[in-house]
Amino acid sequence: MMSGKHFKAHEVSCCIKYFIFGFNIIFWLLGVAFLGIGLWAWSEKGVLSNISSITDLGGFDPVWLFLVVGGVMFILGFAGCIGALRENSFLLKFFSVFLGIIFFLELTAGVLAFVFKDWIKDQLNFFINNNIRAYRDDIDLQNLIDFTQEYWECCGAFGADDWNLNIYFNCTDSNPSREKCGVPFSCCTKDPAEDVINTQCGYDIRAKAVSEQRTFIYIKGCVPQFEKWLQDNLTVVAGIFIGIALLQIFGICLAQNLVSDIEVLRWFWKCTACLFIGHWFSYLYSLML
Repeated sequence: MMSGKHFKAHEVSCCIKYFIFGFNIIFWLLGVAFLGIGLWAWSEKGVLSNISSITDLGGFDPVWLFLVVGGVMFILGFAGCIGALRENSFLLKFFSVFLGIIFFLELTAGVLAFVFKDWIKDQLNFFINNNIRAYRDDIDLQNLIDFTQEYWECCGAFGADDWNLNIYFNCTDSNPSREKCGVPFSCCTKDPAEDVINTQCGYDIRAKAVSEQRTFIYIKGCVPQFEKWLQDNLTVVAGIFIGIALLQIFGICLAQNLVSDIEVLRWFWKCTACLFIGHWFSYLYSLML
């Protein structure tokens, strides 16, 4: 019999297990927060009560960004938390594989962005112009464009005249809008002495000479200003992307390490069970002789 014998089993690393759990619980909570913000924004715009209104937007809806990012973070965080806590190798493998796919897509996007810089530039121009057309259609989109133009001190994709694409700001004779031949207030140069934002500062500004426009609004477009910002902050941007990549690789390695520990532990107990059953069969066989 096997009585009196003590087998020292291979154990799952508690440090790795609870580190993955703690990391993913934060990840999961952030995903919940992003989803909550996205759903709240949709409910405020009435999209949840009228799903057909999704197709009415001509430009990019920032709410989609919150929903997609939140959804991915929620799923990954949930899989990582439950997988680590319950020592579920399937969920841990799902977590590591999904994280690996995201890392590969990020790496591919980075390489393609470097190789096809001109194409990316054209797509960015197309993207901004589409959103200029839909500027008044969605308050979140409007706030995003205003923030972009204020932060990068720019106006339009390549210049203020890009606002001719918007039905409220174009300079056509048939335009009845008071904002005709103007730009949004976010294009206006800021006076530090002014505490209150003048939302009418861009009215009729494009009807004036370009030399006069420079005094009141930003002349440079957002695409060249974005390129300049990237060049000026290349080290910071590269550091952030490298940090995110290393964090993802670290998460994948920890998850795979925990999966290996779980598989070894399962193999150990299967072997122990086989030996135990084999011992009892031999013991019973010896009694029958």
